[in-house]
Amino acid sequence: MMLAAVSESFAGGKAVACYEPYQTAPVYDTVYENELVNPGSQYVETTPAIYGTRKRQVLMQPEQVSYQIVPAVVQTRYRTVKVADGGYSWEWRWINGRKVLCKIKHKARYEQVAETVVVQPEYKRRVVIPAEYGYELEQVVLQPEQRRVVDVPATYRTVARKVLVAEGTTGWKRVKIRRHCG
Repeated sequence: MMLAAVSESFAGGKAVACYEPYQTAPVYDTVYENELVNPGSQYVETTPAIYGTRKRQVLMQPEQVSYQIVPAVVQTRYRTVKVADGGYSWEWRWINGRKVLCKIKHKARYEQVAETVVVQPEYKRRVVIPAEYGYELEQVVLQPEQRRVVDVPATYRTVARKVLVAEGTTGWKRVKIRRHCG
């Protein structure tokens, strides 16, 4: 619909209503939105095991039991033994160029005789050889390896964006008439 504004002089009459075109600006607003910068993720964090050394006693040679024969303890002892009783015997002798039979008195005869005497008899003796121990170093785990899942949260940023709330409009609006328009 088109209305034409024409002055009285052209239209040949008095203006009853007058209109003028108008246009409104579009209406914008700022909208704030969260925008994903980095999606969340997970990773495994590993703490290595901690090792140390420990000194531990180890058996090098076990206890041993054996038996020894302890020889007898002997002593040589001497004693006087009568070998002959003594007494009388007859024997021929030459005295003054003549052969004469003489009665001879003999003393008892003694000799030293060695005897081996057992002071302590032979016996078996139990001999214990104690076990031998040594030390060795061994590696031990003081703290085992540890693993844990670490969550990295997503990160966002706020972004401002202009949005059209209402479009601009165009149309006609009535103009107040003064006594004489045009």
